[in-house]
Amino acid sequence: MNRIGIDIGGTQLRVAAFSEDGTLLKKEVFPNDRERGPEENLAKLAAAIEGWGVDYAGIGIGGPGPADFHAGKFLNPPNLPGWENFGIVDFFEDLTGKPAYLNNDANVAGLAEALMGAGRGYGSVFFFTVSTGLGGGYIYQGKVVGGAHSFGAEVFNMVVNDDPYTRPGLNAGSVELQCSGTALGRMASERFGHEMGARELFELWHAGNAAAAEIVERGADNIARLVNNVAAVVDPDIFVWGGSVALKNPDFIDLVHEKAKGYVLAPDALLFALAECGDEAGLVGAALLVE
Repeated sequence: MNRIGIDIGGTQLRVAAFSEDGTLLKKEVFPNDRERGPEENLAKLAAAIEGWGVDYAGIGIGGPGPADFHAGKFLNPPNLPGWENFGIVDFFEDLTGKPAYLNNDANVAGLAEALMGAGRGYGSVFFFTVSTGLGGGYIYQGKVVGGAHSFGAEVFNMVVNDDPYTRPGLNAGSVELQCSGTALGRMASERFGHEMGARELFELWHAGNAAAAEIVERGADNIARLVNNVAAVVDPDIFVWGGSVALKNPDFIDLVHEKAKGYVLAPDALLFALAECGDEAGLVGAALLVE
């Protein structure tokens, strides 16, 4: 049976229909109008689905966290003002009469990779997305492991070093503040004395700049510690890496791999792979939520 996938972003709303074997049948993209509430924005997606005339089993939805998967609602996603505590599952079920399922964007991208991308063929897949932020998703036997409170694999606040730098809601030394693209840009800005982002930092690193190399080495070591923490808890078959920082700098992920071998208990069994599903991972993974 066909499935519908929806990808909720701060600026775009994407909806697609997929066949049972994962073939893309239909797709539309709409702006997320911040001047209008979620009901008015999402009604455009429901109208598109109805207009396709495609029979489907259900709707899978991926969006930013935090969210309560069990209750089918967003909580207080920072890039979706006005969507706080919005029951998106009830909204689509009431409108379409079809079952709907909610999960966060990292988890659905991880599900796509586990079933149709770099993690296919493995029973236990941990997915990292390294971009502006750093998120995670754990897929076991083809299912997202969300935990009792929908916070499973939310690695962003895990402590990886003793750096005292902090921000409200985040632990000092946490992954988000030490390993994300934003964190690397902050460290580069402090070191070079002017505003920089991760892209400029990696350009300098690739050009052989010693100060940039020091920052990149530190970032790689922090992520390697994160890998060790995750490996010690869930021991996945493979780690799959997505997000702009990872995919545009595969040599950085190679560096993380080498450093992580110095921390994990089974270095020879530590498998890394780059994500393969590209920009459609969120849509594909959302559709795969449909049971």
